[in-house]
Amino acid sequence: MSKRLLLVGSNTIHTYNYLDLIAGYFEEVTVVTNEQREGRKEHTILADFDYSLKSLIATRKRIRKELIKFRPSIIHVHQVNSYALYTLMAARGLGIPVILTAWGSDILVAPRRGRLMRKIVSYCLRRADFLTSDSSFMADEMNRMARPKHPILLANFGVETLDLNAQRENVIYSNRLHKKLYNIDLIIRSFAKLVSLSGHGDWKLVVAATGEETESLKELAEVLNLSNHIEFVGWLTKEENAKWYARARFWVSIPDSDATSISLLEAMAYGCIPVVSDLPANREWVINGETGWIVSPDNESCLLQLTGLDEDRARAINRKLIEERGTKTVNRNKFIQLYTNALSQK
Repeated sequence: MSKRLLLVGSNTIHTYNYLDLIAGYFEEVTVVTNEQREGRKEHTILADFDYSLKSLIATRKRIRKELIKFRPSIIHVHQVNSYALYTLMAARGLGIPVILTAWGSDILVAPRRGRLMRKIVSYCLRRADFLTSDSSFMADEMNRMARPKHPILLANFGVETLDLNAQRENVIYSNRLHKKLYNIDLIIRSFAKLVSLSGHGDWKLVVAATGEETESLKELAEVLNLSNHIEFVGWLTKEENAKWYARARFWVSIPDSDATSISLLEAMAYGCIPVVSDLPANREWVINGETGWIVSPDNESCLLQLTGLDEDRARAINRKLIEERGTKTVNRNKFIQLYTNALSQK
């Protein structure tokens, strides 16, 4: 019998990056998502995953109908939210293994929004047959809510690098979304302090990505007289993003909450020295003062300490860590082994 996967997840690049990661293992793949993704060839079922009674009934029925028709060997759900809730309810009694992959905010943020959200997350964690997390810290949080504890696979979606030959410049690179969570405004304020210091007049801050705060961030840069020091480059291709990683000396990301960021792994792989929030998941990758800097996400002076670190040594350590834990090959093998185990226990 051919191996068939039903993958449930939102229409984001991360979902499809994952599908590319495990490409070739399954003979047939069906994706259940909220919106059609242009350029993808997978058989796709569209459904509404809003938290509403209407969606709960209609989406559960839609997924149940597809499960009975498609008869997947494995169901893999990405994010512990309504995508997991509706799928687990639809799959009840069918005997199909369900793997649930947490992404970060669904475990670290959503359960704090209220009792109902915590109950939903807890229900999903308990009902799934297999769980995966990209950090030990998040796995611990998942087990606190699952009860009884599950074995949790630690794996991320992996990174791959392009072969680039670029000269390092006095550039700090930021490429997280322009949302309040990511504190891009604080990065800009801290950078303004950095360039005001003697000997730092040639430094440049490159801000990639966009979001709901983009215009206000540009206005802030104008107010702080950073027009000659900051560049907003918007959404970039994979190649353009890689070039900035390769040119920049430092990469900065200081969100209030985060699991293992693929952007962090990419930055380390390309040799950027990371400046990251003091969060448990980041401490699993960065040694403060040795391989990067760990800072408070509310400290406007967070970019003033970028000295006293052996950058060549830090880059060598970081690249070795990525080779051991962060490549696509390493993590593909982990997920494939999980699928093999799930099928053998079916």
